[in-house]
Amino acid sequence: MPDDMPTLPEVDALKGKTFLVCLGAAKCGTSWLHNYLDSLSDMTVSPLKELHFFNAKFAGLAMGDMQALAIKRLALHLNREGDLVDTLTHSPDFQASLDAVQMIYDESAYFAHFARLARSETRAFCDITPGYSVLGPNGMDYMAKIFATQPELRLRLLLILRDPVDRLWSQLRHLEEINPKSVATKRWENALKSQPIMGRCDYAGTVSDLDMTFGADQVCYVFYEDLFAEETLRDLCDFVGVEYRPGAVSERQNKSAVTADLPDAAREAFRAALDGQYAFCRERFGPRIPASWAG
Repeated sequence: MPDDMPTLPEVDALKGKTFLVCLGAAKCGTSWLHNYLDSLSDMTVSPLKELHFFNAKFAGLAMGDMQALAIKRLALHLNREGDLVDTLTHSPDFQASLDAVQMIYDESAYFAHFARLARSETRAFCDITPGYSVLGPNGMDYMAKIFATQPELRLRLLLILRDPVDRLWSQLRHLEEINPKSVATKRWENALKSQPIMGRCDYAGTVSDLDMTFGADQVCYVFYEDLFAEETLRDLCDFVGVEYRPGAVSERQNKSAVTADLPDAAREAFRAALDGQYAFCRERFGPRIPASWAG
């Protein structure tokens, strides 16, 4: 965790623009959203869907070493065959991976990354990193202070909420796809003991941290079950200040290849463990909660 705040220079390319930070939650359509926002002519999105800038610094509930991941990702580019200079010159992913490593030791590289990507038509920038949902109050405060160094940049935050039981099971299927040896869907009881996994289920904690740190007009809450509707996307574009265009709702990204059905015993255990999250969301969002939610 940073000991004190860096003094960052104001970045001209960001002045007068909007910056959207999507905090997740994990397995709530953020890969699809990344591609959708990238399709908007006036939105500039990082080629790296997950930059891990803030959660690398507040890593208490991280699912791994995010700084080591950034270095490993860059190493993969460096170890490819061919002319590295030519590849770097023409590969946005390579360039972004280099920027992400610089962010480890230079906070100003975060805004410099987006400034480098800015186009004449850019009205908004976007960082989508679901791991930010578990930054905690100190991490959220750090994020607010980092953005305060850019007083002419308008900050907006987005949190997508999904039925807690469905979201948790989707995450376990995803973890098993990444590491089949984990057999996460068969060892589902372990998830209930995992602080990083259950931290991502803590909607009440994330929303409370956002309430404590940011203004109500800065934060947008969207339900995954409604995300792909035209009305939702129009409202989101208005919130960010970019022009709406239809989304390819049939082209869902990052769907897990692990298709295991949720066992009844797991559903009951998850529902019991997450009962407080359902209660919080009912109180906070009322009739906005989709009818399909198990609670």
